[in-house]
Amino acid sequence: MHVRSHGVRLRQWQPPGTTAAVHFVDEITLEVHGGRGGNGSTAMLREKYRPLGGPAGGDGGNGGDVIFEADEGLTTLYDLKYRRIFRAEDGEHGRGKDQYGKRGESLTVRLPVGSQIFDAESGELVVDLDTIGQRFVAAAGGRGGRGNLHFATPSDRAPLRSEQGQEGGVRKLRVELKLLADVGIVGFPNVGKSTLISVISKARPKVADYPFTTLAPNLGVVSRGDERSFVVADIPGIIEGAADGVGLGHRFLKHIERTRVLVILVSVDPAPDRSLAHDYKILLHELGRFDAALAERPCLVAVSKTDLPEVREALPAFRKAMKRKRKGIEVLSFSAANHDGVEVLLDRVEALLDQHPVPTRPRPHPLPKAADRPHDKPAEE
Repeated sequence: MHVRSHGVRLRQWQPPGTTAAVHFVDEITLEVHGGRGGNGSTAMLREKYRPLGGPAGGDGGNGGDVIFEADEGLTTLYDLKYRRIFRAEDGEHGRGKDQYGKRGESLTVRLPVGSQIFDAESGELVVDLDTIGQRFVAAAGGRGGRGNLHFATPSDRAPLRSEQGQEGGVRKLRVELKLLADVGIVGFPNVGKSTLISVISKARPKVADYPFTTLAPNLGVVSRGDERSFVVADIPGIIEGAADGVGLGHRFLKHIERTRVLVILVSVDPAPDRSLAHDYKILLHELGRFDAALAERPCLVAVSKTDLPEVREALPAFRKAMKRKRKGIEVLSFSAANHDGVEVLLDRVEALLDQHPVPTRPRPHPLPKAADRPHDKPAEE
């Protein structure tokens, strides 16, 4: 952070061992402009011993495209925060002696995998970049104009007209990032979500003993050996009234919309109006208000911080209540501090993921070949 004092820019002091926070940006609006096509040339060939060289105006080059590409190395839209207009290069104009203009360079804008592109005016979904390396032409470049050599006819052998290049496409788009994860961890603030993801993966989110420590989603890869792994997303805490904007609201819940399995964390809180059953009920209610499908998503319920005596005391009554109200849902317990029960939790998560595999996409229909044309097939006798 910087401050200004008497016209001098000073860096604000930070405690040793701390770093500046990385801002998590998951929604942005931008404009894309395809390059303009170059103009065609009107020229006549003038060379020694060729008195009637005829038209020799070359075509203009096509304008460059603005292309979005899904990059697995990005996890936020922060790089685009201060650049809202993207323009591809214009095509060069045609020249004499049949010289065609150079095509404009296309501009590739890299976005995180999971970015959704919407039309900013209509709100319609344009494309979902959910595959690594997926590319989408957001604004096509304009076509270059034709030179006068294309307009020669038997009656007009020296045309003096050519075409202007076309303008490139212009669009105003809204980019919304929805992280791709297999498992989503949800819970009230300070129930141990960030501590859990730091134990089961190499992610190192901020962990502290106060609410709303996590202000942005965290991703971690859980490796189970033998090339078995899955991605876990930890989102900021949800509290009662989040749908109405209380706390951090529902802003980050969109990042678990793509998950196959949810892990709902609850723990004992000193507040008098809080209990394990109450917190679980509130979390399901808030998930349903955001998206009814989330409340029906396959899930596990886990009680954290079992190294604390008050949590162990409340656990039997909560299991009994859950068995009576929600049949088929197993209540697990663990302590991230001493790793007790963590492996059992991961085994249950992995088993649930196996029961709900990633849906396979239909293969694209093959393009017809020349041999498939009816008139190429031999007539049946």
